[in-house]
Amino acid sequence: MDIKNLNISFGDRRLVGQKKAISQVEKILQSGRLSHSYLITGPEGSGKTALALALAEIINGVDHFTNLKGTALSKKSSWYTHPDIHVFIPLPSKVGHEELMARLKLLSEDPYEIVDFSLRPVLTETESSKNLLAFYSIDYYHEEIRPRTVYKPNEGDRTVIVITGIDTMKKESANAFLKLLEEPSDNILFILTASKTDQLLPTVTSRCQQIRLQSLSIEEISAGLIKYDQHDKDTAHFLARLSGGNYALSRFLNPESLQKSRKELIDFLRYSYTQDVPEILAIIQHWNSSLSRENQIALCNSLEHFLRDLMVYRDTKSEGLVINIDQIEVIKSFCSSMKEARIIDMIEHLQHLKGLFYQNVQLKYIFTALSIRYSHLMRGMDPPIPKDKRWQHMPAYSDL
Repeated sequence: MDIKNLNISFGDRRLVGQKKAISQVEKILQSGRLSHSYLITGPEGSGKTALALALAEIINGVDHFTNLKGTALSKKSSWYTHPDIHVFIPLPSKVGHEELMARLKLLSEDPYEIVDFSLRPVLTETESSKNLLAFYSIDYYHEEIRPRTVYKPNEGDRTVIVITGIDTMKKESANAFLKLLEEPSDNILFILTASKTDQLLPTVTSRCQQIRLQSLSIEEISAGLIKYDQHDKDTAHFLARLSGGNYALSRFLNPESLQKSRKELIDFLRYSYTQDVPEILAIIQHWNSSLSRENQIALCNSLEHFLRDLMVYRDTKSEGLVINIDQIEVIKSFCSSMKEARIIDMIEHLQHLKGLFYQNVQLKYIFTALSIRYSHLMRGMDPPIPKDKRWQHMPAYSDL
């Protein structure tokens, strides 16, 4: 199949933003010279999986996530039904085949669906806050991935292997996979995605042509929410601001719940300052039990926006630069009473703890530690627990 003869349009079917990366992919396809492996990198929710699946479909002439404008060479409805496209996602140590296929089916219908077990452990319980560690074990590699790499194309141009989140691949699996990259067959093409490139073997990275995605802008996410998710302009903008550049996450957020939680965040800061333990615990327990993992992350993003508003207003006294303008009187009050607050440090502590959501740590522990740190940082003091002994936060709240 001559890819150069396809009439390819990425931007008018399903992909959100990423014009620079899409332009790079279009030039690759127009040249007709395909590499044997591509590595798509970028922040969470920036569209790595969506671009990987769209690229896999184009390579085998499937008109689905992109628009081939009548030049599609395959009659298959998507990559999911194409015999030469094989997609893999990281898996927990114990997961049923039906659960895996259900997630892949969701991806075939919408490439921005959250199928990550660390964020969405059970598809039927959207409010579940428990998460699971998912990765590529050596058994998974040998039993599922490796056998697909010896298949010859059935009806497409290449056997395309899409491996999402390859940065979760265990070391022994990565070493085994490296051998495939070092000696690729002419009929196979790998499309890999990764959020944390520092966790990849340098030898794996060096053997792939890289496509880098950027964090999506508020405007890009808002436009996607309006076009594909039927949100009105105001709601889309509100969710986009809390998404942290993550379009996939923004689609799972509950605007009503987040509006209420935003007000509770102000109480959380006040009680953290006074170390009113019963009130702090009540708020944290409520968030822990009522918010899904996606909305817990958005809660952190909302807190970060508020802290940035405090910093901006304290330094400039300009209301025009404040995002949470409806909270301007609260912001003025905080700035007046917390003149010595180390807001930059508060944001940095929040960003560090937010990363723990992806490491099986529950919100109640994250925000308990954050409250203890904030009680000191808001007074311009160092937190009582040093960075290398963060575990010492917990005994103080052993009743959690």
